[in-house]
Amino acid sequence: MQMNTPSRSTIRLTRRGRLALAAIGAVVAGAAVAVPLLIMNGDGETRPTTLVVPEGWRASQVYAAVDKVLALPAGSTKKSLGKANLKLPNEAEGNPEGYLFPATYPLDGRATPERLLSRMVDTANQKFNGAPVAAGAQRNAMNVYQAVTVASIVQAEASNRTDMGKVARVIFNRLERGMPLQMDSTVTYALGRSTPRATEADTRTDSPYNSYARMGLPPTPIDNPGEDAVRAAINPTPGDWLYFVTVKPGDTRFTADYAEHQRNVAESNARQAKAGEERKK
Repeated sequence: MQMNTPSRSTIRLTRRGRLALAAIGAVVAGAAVAVPLLIMNGDGETRPTTLVVPEGWRASQVYAAVDKVLALPAGSTKKSLGKANLKLPNEAEGNPEGYLFPATYPLDGRATPERLLSRMVDTANQKFNGAPVAAGAQRNAMNVYQAVTVASIVQAEASNRTDMGKVARVIFNRLERGMPLQMDSTVTYALGRSTPRATEADTRTDSPYNSYARMGLPPTPIDNPGEDAVRAAINPTPGDWLYFVTVKPGDTRFTADYAEHQRNVAESNARQAKAGEERKK
């Protein structure tokens, strides 16, 4: 059944009230690369032996991390995409977003941006192209690339593993009802920002990733999801929810009732405002 969406000025579907993603994005050019072990070069300098790609990193963050661990000029890894010969699905049109699989990758003397990116994409294909993901995607009337796109939104929006299946269900419920997804994470991706919330002005952004203004899924994944998010995307939790908001850490509230959602958003906003005032003291 077609449902009318409440006015954009009064609704926020996905205000999470957490800063984890912002914290990751803020340090991508610096300490975001996890290096559990260092080895000594012949000239006495140390270099990392592994590159850790966390769940939910965007491709831009991965590129910056590879540049850093390989001591390359900024932008080198992104420029290498053309010669990396990545085995991506046709729908990706050469964009590896969603397929730079989160994992720990070893670094040796032969490590290059092309080799590392290929290893990430090959790992993603091993995870995504098996029967469980393909069957799960088909069960939800999607192809695998669309399932990865849903998983990327789930990865960005869910505060914890428990909520992932519920977030996925909200996405499917909205798609089935012809409602815009209204996910802040897709808007901030379009703007190249790592902040978890979109402002009213942001939701007017002219972009195919603006899920407030555009119907359906964004054209590509918005980050690189891990296995839990992919699992949630193909096995969403049963429920009728259409809205969710994180009122406080560990307290994300899902509902199908818009009036109830408004009350939850008001409580979330009040807590955010109070926290902001306390930080100013």
